[in-house]
Amino acid sequence: MTLKHIFPFIIVLVLFSACDEDIKPLEFKTHNIDTAYEANITVAFDEAVKNKELSETANKTIENAILTTVNSSENASDLQTILKNFNDEYLQFTSDYPEDSEPVWELSIETELTYQSEEIITIAISTYEFKGGAHGNDQIKLLNLDAKTGEALHRSSIINDIDGFTTLAESQFMASLENNKDHLNIENFFFGKPFQLPENIGFSEEGIILIYNVYEVASYDMGYTEFMISFEEAMPYLKKH
Repeated sequence: MTLKHIFPFIIVLVLFSACDEDIKPLEFKTHNIDTAYEANITVAFDEAVKNKELSETANKTIENAILTTVNSSENASDLQTILKNFNDEYLQFTSDYPEDSEPVWELSIETELTYQSEEIITIAISTYEFKGGAHGNDQIKLLNLDAKTGEALHRSSIINDIDGFTTLAESQFMASLENNKDHLNIENFFFGKPFQLPENIGFSEEGIILIYNVYEVASYDMGYTEFMISFEEAMPYLKKH
């Protein structure tokens, strides 16, 4: 399993059937924002439909999570404002420095539904920002939603034994290093510090995904670092799945 490529094993699950006919599970469709901007801005994200009240909560949770991934989100409480602010900043830059107006600034936001059960929905949010320079800034955020409320689930709501899970994750991380083709070892990660869990822990059909963003535990040229723990191995440490 490679450590340098994102989402090699993520498969979107078929939506489950509700056990209680009065409680309809969330369904999702892709929502594209097609507003024309001078900057290169593309946005496509999963939007909950049906079950109006639950969908409204879930969609607000998704939007709030997207806001946290955009560096240009200062003083913005909604996605449309973020996009307008980014475009306005680009226009101001081209006005102040017309000789440096190329290449065009870029903001790309997209999501992927990676898992859905009666308890948890995981959505991967991918954001890329480019404002000139050698390279842009990109990151992945795994958002875990409570399937019954539409609200965000924190790590403590998913994992019941954080110490035991950390020990398991470290052993799986070390095993993934042994199997990689780039001859990496633990010294390539964590900047001399002990193993630590990533901020991003979510679900796929095959198990628990753990993703470290660029710069989180390794140099930029290492890219994303990710590995997976099977449900069978993770089950004793989980509250929900």
